[in-house]
Amino acid sequence: MLHAHLVFVTKYRHKVFSTRHLSRMQEVMEEVCADFGVQLAEFNGEADHVHLLVNFPPTVQLSKLVNSLKGVSSRLLRKEFPELEKHYWRARRLWAGSYFAGSVGGAPLSVLRQYIESQERPA
Repeated sequence: MLHAHLVFVTKYRHKVFSTRHLSRMQEVMEEVCADFGVQLAEFNGEADHVHLLVNFPPTVQLSKLVNSLKGVSSRLLRKEFPELEKHYWRARRLWAGSYFAGSVGGAPLSVLRQYIESQERPA
């Protein structure tokens, strides 16, 4: 298994997420990961970004996983939480086009898990 740390930021870094948004997003991302045969080992976020720690087999293309994670979560969250519309009305996108993906190997996974857990989730 390979391990990657992923970070997605909202379009224009708008602070749009509350705890209930992030809780639902975690459920959605766990489902997407399961469809790919990937384990979502850790998830957390703040008002304008999320962190994921994923464990995936070498047969999974990380870019396709990311595309699905961002696409499905954006579509479902915008549908289930119409109040998010005020933050993305011009771009019609929840996420910025880019993302961070770092391979995990140098630092122990426990250190990365602790970093992700330490994100200050909004109220």
